[in-house]
Amino acid sequence: MAVATGRLPDNIVYFGRALRRAGVPVGTAQILEALRAVQLVGFTKRQDFHTTLRAMIVTRPEHLLIFDQVFAMFWRDPDFLENMITNLLPVITAPPVESPMKPAQNRAAEAMAAGAGKPRDAPPTELLEMDAQFSHSDVEKLMQKDFEAMNAAEIRQAEQAIRSLRLDLPQVAGRRYESAFQALRIDRRKALQQSRRSGGEILTLAKRRAKPRQLNLVVLCDISGSMTRYSRMMMHFVHSCAQARGSDWAAVHAFTFGTQLHNISPQLSIKDPDAALAAIGQHVKDWEGGTRISASLGVFNRDWARRVLSTPAVVLLISDGLERSGLAELEGEMSRLALQARELIWLNPLLRWDQFSPQAAGIKAMLPHVSSLVACHNLGSLQDLSEHLNGRHGVDHKARLLRLLR
Repeated sequence: MAVATGRLPDNIVYFGRALRRAGVPVGTAQILEALRAVQLVGFTKRQDFHTTLRAMIVTRPEHLLIFDQVFAMFWRDPDFLENMITNLLPVITAPPVESPMKPAQNRAAEAMAAGAGKPRDAPPTELLEMDAQFSHSDVEKLMQKDFEAMNAAEIRQAEQAIRSLRLDLPQVAGRRYESAFQALRIDRRKALQQSRRSGGEILTLAKRRAKPRQLNLVVLCDISGSMTRYSRMMMHFVHSCAQARGSDWAAVHAFTFGTQLHNISPQLSIKDPDAALAAIGQHVKDWEGGTRISASLGVFNRDWARRVLSTPAVVLLISDGLERSGLAELEGEMSRLALQARELIWLNPLLRWDQFSPQAAGIKAMLPHVSSLVACHNLGSLQDLSEHLNGRHGVDHKARLLRLLR
């Protein structure tokens, strides 16, 4: 059935604007293609209509959940939007709760709230801008708020904060030497060369010290389904580290793993973070899928470790460690990775719970082989990581969790 009359085209345009407010990039060309596709497919079944719009509008895997939530909230009876806003207002003005909130539902509700007061069958007009600065989203509370519980406005603020985040890592002594007046090591060759000017007498002792050098950074990020809530923010974090290459790190190498291992280092060279994440989304095909930690680490140790760990490097392993199969292989690959890295730091978002204990078999297999275990569930934990690398802040949870295993 072709759609030629009615308010359906206007509502599709309005639906696209709601998606855009929820964080899904929707352009005019996509809306026009969606209108043509609906005219061809027809509007006989709700599932066909849903599939058609999703195929024409969604271009990234991480936006599928947001699309489903906005679609479910939008395409209901005409009075649904008005009733939903009435029920939503007390929730918006209330202080944050401890229970985690689904990010897609949160962003979808915020996007729908931006269109409050507009009837469903009215022509599309400019949507009212919604003040995203709630009383509980000041800087201090934003730093401690879980990425999972953030709404769209807070996520944008967090992404901006991550762009300016730097891992303040001290330099280490390299193999090369440089002259230094107050060093302890005597430069015998230079001292003898200087003695030739004074007839063989050594008047001053030349000294040298090891020339400081920057470490490489290697990031292994889990993008499986259990890490969906944090993988996007971690990608922004990795991109920020990659853009600081040369000032904080000698080189940055990054990989994602779910069911397969992917090298995303070339995509991180793109300066714009949104464009970089879009390139990563096109390159990586196993977002929000299963997880094969042991197999992915095996591929890294076999194919990439000699290339990226040949010089001293800090390895950041970002994963929840929820692996059930191949535990013996997982322990072996973790041991091999730890031997090749100068420091192996495990970033685990499950540490957001104070009562977290290493009950999962995968966590038990991985924990003994890491240098340290830190959280990565909010901005504060990422800032603490810089303090941890300098040894100025006790955020390491490894010792505490190892005691629980005894």
